[in-house]
Amino acid sequence: MSNAQSRTQSDSSRYSAIARSAQFQSLLKRKRRFIVPMTVFFLAFYFLLPILTSYTTILNEDAIGPISWAWLFAFAQFIMTWALCIAYSRKAKKFDEAVAAIRSEHHI
Repeated sequence: MSNAQSRTQSDSSRYSAIARSAQFQSLLKRKRRFIVPMTVFFLAFYFLLPILTSYTTILNEDAIGPISWAWLFAFAQFIMTWALCIAYSRKAKKFDEAVAAIRSEHHI
């Protein structure tokens, strides 16, 4: 067996051991608990504007002077995008710390 083949098998078995570890499974669970709801919220908020403007007249009302609710909703999407990016960046730091702990435990 060549050196590259044995290294590939070693890397594969090392990854399998890490993937089965409780710490790694916990990390995946925490990431899913954060990412899935955020993604659902983002998609719902994002698609709500075209749906509401296409099929209803709810957002046609004036909100502030001549500015309609549709414009405010569209502007809110920029704010929502930045807020989600900031929230994910902060959460990602904690995920990175968990990855560092897993790597040090498995001597990577």
